[in-house]
Amino acid sequence: MYQPTIGLEVHAELKTKTKMFCGCVNNPDEKRPNFNVCQVCLGHPGALPFANKKAIEAVLKAGIALNSRIPERSKFDRKNYFYPDLPKGYQISQYDEPLCSGGYLDIFENRRIKLTRIHLEEDTGRLIHSNDGKSSLVDFNRAGLPLMELVTEPDIKNGKEAVAFAKEFQLILKYLGISDADMEKGHMRVEANISVSKDENLGTKVEIKNLNSFRAVEESIDYEIKRQKEILETGNKVTQETRGWDENKKSTFPQRKKEEAHDYRYFPEPDLPPLDIKGFRTDELKMEIPELPEKKRGRFLREYNLSREQSEVLISDLFLADYFEEAVSELKSESPDADCQLLFNYLTSDLKGLMNESNLKVTGIKITPENFADLITMIIKGEILSKTAKEILKEMMLTGDDPRNIIKEKELGKIFDNDIIKETAVSVLKDNIKAVEDYKKGKDNVMQFLIGQAMAKLKGRGDPEKLKNIFRELINYGRN
Repeated sequence: MYQPTIGLEVHAELKTKTKMFCGCVNNPDEKRPNFNVCQVCLGHPGALPFANKKAIEAVLKAGIALNSRIPERSKFDRKNYFYPDLPKGYQISQYDEPLCSGGYLDIFENRRIKLTRIHLEEDTGRLIHSNDGKSSLVDFNRAGLPLMELVTEPDIKNGKEAVAFAKEFQLILKYLGISDADMEKGHMRVEANISVSKDENLGTKVEIKNLNSFRAVEESIDYEIKRQKEILETGNKVTQETRGWDENKKSTFPQRKKEEAHDYRYFPEPDLPPLDIKGFRTDELKMEIPELPEKKRGRFLREYNLSREQSEVLISDLFLADYFEEAVSELKSESPDADCQLLFNYLTSDLKGLMNESNLKVTGIKITPENFADLITMIIKGEILSKTAKEILKEMMLTGDDPRNIIKEKELGKIFDNDIIKETAVSVLKDNIKAVEDYKKGKDNVMQFLIGQAMAKLKGRGDPEKLKNIFRELINYGRN
């Protein structure tokens, strides 16, 4: 029985104002090629780097959140290799004294993935290849951006676990506010080291580079496990190499021979002094760690009686989770569990549906949590009908106005005047004599037709249950 062993390397670009070792603007989305560049990030002779303190603090914060050991001292190293997008001919990275050592991240239930290290380095430039494959251009806007790299122990067993780890880590980065971690935009990239063996000895390791979606992570790992098993079953040996992932063919392909640490000829970066971690206010950084996804997940289950699936919808978007909690706190409720469910449903179905139609993110909506809660309260108290609430919600999306103002201006509130409701019912019965006769003959479904006619006359502002009782009363009176 073959056993797969998988370790991940996850790179995340950090959200700082400037690059890692110079004063250039940190903007990975800059469209103008080679715009945010200087002598330092272009590797000009004599240009000296200086470390970005905010980037170092961001990595330390991630290490604290992931239960890592923070050393008293750290340093930067030169990682030497040649590639067209590496302007200096080496990358400033960290080798034997990273900012964070060890740690762990829990996924699923009772499944802990141990970490080897978290270190800080600079990103490379970006190659842009022509469609005919005959030429390539280099854009150095990305060169020198602060890049955090997390390395796991080989604790992962399959593609599903790898995705669960990467998703939870992405959430933590967003909760900490240190990276957007958007894989589609290249802010976060995953590399997987995979080997397969029949015993406790590790097999030959193959690395899959630059996986830029969760689907690619899962599919590439599961494919590579299958590929290596098939090679071993035929009596052949797996080649240690770096491979890429072909999204169209759903298969990995060889790129180059896998390098070892000695191939990079690491040595301490001579232009940067060692780091005394005591100068980076680690006690204050610990105080800045917010409630992390797993704790928030458990609290939502307990406090709001949500299902795990419902909780996950909110946890996956920090702004949405905060919006939900603020709205719940404004609810005028006598049945908290049921009313939280109603608020959740309107938030994740109706409101998010309107946002998708308008191509809006949660952060762009005009509706305040207080006004949203007021709308839900009116539904709970029976002041408006569900259909009316949806109309009001649309208007709130456009204007951001208070729902009670919208109801007053557009006359959308429920009609409570019994005389008006009874007068409308009498009018409907006079206009639909045949329907009344059918109802008297036992065709109960006619009642819904009559209620619908009355609701149309009342512009949706009537109470269906009250109308039903009035119709029954009038029809039965007519029989006597």
